[in-house]
Amino acid sequence: MNYPSRLIEDAVNEISKLPGIGKKTALRLTLHLLKREEQQTRSLSDALLAMRTQTRFCTRCNSISDDELCTICKSTRRDAALLCVVVDTRDVLAIENTSQYTGVYHVLGGIISPLEGIGPADLHIDSLVNRIAQESIREVILALSPTMEGDTTAFYLQKKLKPTGVKISTIARGIPMGGDLEYADEVTLGRSIVSRVAYD
Repeated sequence: MNYPSRLIEDAVNEISKLPGIGKKTALRLTLHLLKREEQQTRSLSDALLAMRTQTRFCTRCNSISDDELCTICKSTRRDAALLCVVVDTRDVLAIENTSQYTGVYHVLGGIISPLEGIGPADLHIDSLVNRIAQESIREVILALSPTMEGDTTAFYLQKKLKPTGVKISTIARGIPMGGDLEYADEVTLGRSIVSRVAYD
């Protein structure tokens, strides 16, 4: 694609690195930003930079937070004895959108994937075991996507957590095999949380 300006080309190249955005969409966004008032573009730039440099991770659950503890971990309205284990913050958001879950979360930060060189030591599994030992957790819900890697991670966690004596369950399989939680509709995801089954 020929660009009228190197600056436009650089902007298109950077924007097209975002997931789901090709060169044509990136060009459309770049030209839109060029038409905006300079202050509006600066506000967007400042918001993105602040998000990147100031966002923290909750010291308890590893989810994205503005403070040491996220709003869910701080809340006294949540059932702190019910712990839902998820891959990342996108899964927390997906489950929260169902309005069916009132417990707390633990974000693993990924799933076991030998092909990608990700093993148990690369995930927040030790902190999960420590939470179960230190907090009064009565049930752990494994809310992992029903993929090969998700099942491998769930199997590993079940073996790792079994000695703690905590009840371990997994979300019901209303989610299609090979699907990701973030793409499930709220009704299906909500039902799978409510209809969770024991993980044997």
